[in-house]
Amino acid sequence: MDDCTLKAETTLLERALGYALCALRPVTPETLTRPTPCRSWDLRALLWHTNDSLAALHEGIEEGHVGLAAAPQDDDADPAAALRSRASRLLGAWAAAGSRGDRVVAVADLPLTAAAIARTGALEIAVHGWDIAQATGLPRPVPAALATELIRTARQLVPAPEARFPLFGPALTVPAEADPSDRLVAFLGRDPYGCMRTPDGAEAGPAGDSRPASA
Repeated sequence: MDDCTLKAETTLLERALGYALCALRPVTPETLTRPTPCRSWDLRALLWHTNDSLAALHEGIEEGHVGLAAAPQDDDADPAAALRSRASRLLGAWAAAGSRGDRVVAVADLPLTAAAIARTGALEIAVHGWDIAQATGLPRPVPAALATELIRTARQLVPAPEARFPLFGPALTVPAEADPSDRLVAFLGRDPYGCMRTPDGAEAGPAGDSRPASA
């Protein structure tokens, strides 16, 4: 894997972070109890989970390994402000790490390249950015070019249907003319239209995620 590969994946991560940070703008203390597309989480819980995802990415690139234990959190802190701060530190850490795409990061006992970690993180961050936007009541589609790249990543990383639960809900079918954002979130079990059902008639909606690098 050459240096250009990691640069491309790092750029993808930066674009996903930029999208997620835009989705944070409408978040206020009053919105933190709102439900999200992640059934078991309100917006506060989703923001802390996304903070933990960024902490895992930071740990991976700085220390060369990612533990599976969640990062500590201050329940009295502002999770949106914490997420903005952590995103800035994460970008700095990746910029300082150099461009070796073949650098190995250990996720529990599984070795992954830094480029693979960046692409996996970009997928989770972008999709949770979509979740955040839905929860605030000001939906923002994932930008088409970013969503198109992440669909390819999702098809490589997401388990087969029988192994999806509890990390992902079942994929939903969208019209052939659906835009890339709708196709991406539907593949990951989110309902882009707010009224869809799975093929077996169950209500749509994803299960919870784990730390991004363990997906």
